[in-house]
Amino acid sequence: MNHLAALTKEEQAVFKKLNSPRKLQDFINAIPINFEKGGETLMSPRRTLQENKAHCLEGAFLAAAVLWWHGQKPLLMDLKTIVNDFDHVVALFRRGPFWGAISKTNHAVLRYREPIYASPRELAMSYFHEYFLDNGAKTLRSYSAPFDLSKLKLNWLTAAEDLWEISNQLDSSPHHQILDKKMIASLRRAEPIEIKAGKLTEWDS
Repeated sequence: MNHLAALTKEEQAVFKKLNSPRKLQDFINAIPINFEKGGETLMSPRRTLQENKAHCLEGAFLAAAVLWWHGQKPLLMDLKTIVNDFDHVVALFRRGPFWGAISKTNHAVLRYREPIYASPRELAMSYFHEYFLDNGAKTLRSYSAPFDLSKLKLNWLTAAEDLWEISNQLDSSPHHQILDKKMIASLRRAEPIEIKAGKLTEWDS
């Protein structure tokens, strides 16, 4: 089934304009953060455009949809942390053999990645030193293999319901561990200036 055919002319017009990763990231950045004040959501790209707000996974869904419309596979990567921190999800794209990422975040870190990385692992590692708690503890522990949304039967582009099923599938999909116990024990904490920079936000709640 061609899920892209379910997009309206207006939605396709928006997608058509976002014909480069730079334009797409700028568009994603301009969408206000979804602080989920009315309860947790996981909106489809259609609902995100309608409501003009997104958190990281909603932004990744929208970015993946636009990339798919322009001929790339709609791929997500889940960056998984310890239980005291929050996972982050990015949309992957390729330029030739190299990988980049579109990212929706309210913070100064965990953002866009240029397509300069030779593998998904190399791209995931670029987020490691940015991922820490307020006490400086570094928390990134694994990353998912590229998760292909085009293989799903559910029309995630235009669904009216929240996409919790896909979130669960992504969370349980194959992940690659980054650290062993010895490496974890020897980690150095982020420095105070890094922690201070990490608290910068783009949107006020």
